[in-house]
Amino acid sequence: MQNTESNKLSSLSWPAPAKLNLMLHIIGRREDGYHDLQTVFQFIDFVDELKFRPRKDDKIIRTCEDFEVPQDEDIIIRAARMLRERSMHDNPSVDSCCGVDIELIKNIPMGAGLGGGSSDAATTLIALNAIWGSAYSIDELAEMGLSLGADVPVFVRGFAAFAEGIGEKLRPVSLQEKWYLVLVPPVHISTKKVFENLHLTRDCSAIKLCDLSRHEWRNVCTPVVINNYPMVSQAIDIVNKYSKAKMSGTGASVFSSFDTKVQAEEVLQKIRSEHEIGTWISFVAKGLNVSPLHHFLESQTI
Repeated sequence: MQNTESNKLSSLSWPAPAKLNLMLHIIGRREDGYHDLQTVFQFIDFVDELKFRPRKDDKIIRTCEDFEVPQDEDIIIRAARMLRERSMHDNPSVDSCCGVDIELIKNIPMGAGLGGGSSDAATTLIALNAIWGSAYSIDELAEMGLSLGADVPVFVRGFAAFAEGIGEKLRPVSLQEKWYLVLVPPVHISTKKVFENLHLTRDCSAIKLCDLSRHEWRNVCTPVVINNYPMVSQAIDIVNKYSKAKMSGTGASVFSSFDTKVQAEEVLQKIRSEHEIGTWISFVAKGLNVSPLHHFLESQTI
């Protein structure tokens, strides 16, 4: 890649969007301990932002205010290191001193079932693939991303999807792009603990993609979470006053859908006026069948 192109890309703010699981069924447990899932992903226009500035040394450093994840445990750092190592292995002419400063503006709450960490990793792979000139395809980047987390490939591929397996087998779906009200109680939920819970439903009947619209969409993790996290139960009760409440992923975020932005914002204002939850994270976002990251990519000359 020419330096002028690399400089242009490294001066930009790259979006990392949140997602919602509009349904989540578990159809069985695998021998490796993971679960076979069926879920529907849709993006929303609520994003983290990342900036990538190449360094002349080999350091990969992430900065972010009020973000307590250690550097070596951060999925962003792991994604950048993996891409560099893969690039050096596949192309010996790649400069081993590909370092980068990564600035993260963190808007998506952690442990909320909105996929913020996975999305940050996907944006890191796609952005550095362009900035470093690694020239990997989306398929190759999605494969790399899977080793970081089951949700990373959907963010790399960038289309709303019906997902199976552990969430990596993706097929595009065309969904109504509704407006969502999202309420996030101040609790961090361990996905691992939810999936280990003995009361989790693991025997849902498999749904064919062609029959997806004919079945009730539910999240089988919801009963487990509300029994163990009272604030999530409270959030569902509050949202249910106005519209059918659902939980995304393993929580803690709760959402409901509306046909218009005005309807969603009216309910948002009512919820924010409730004294006991007025400080909780809450927002309105548009459902999107194409990731904002991919719209961003299309707007650039790469």
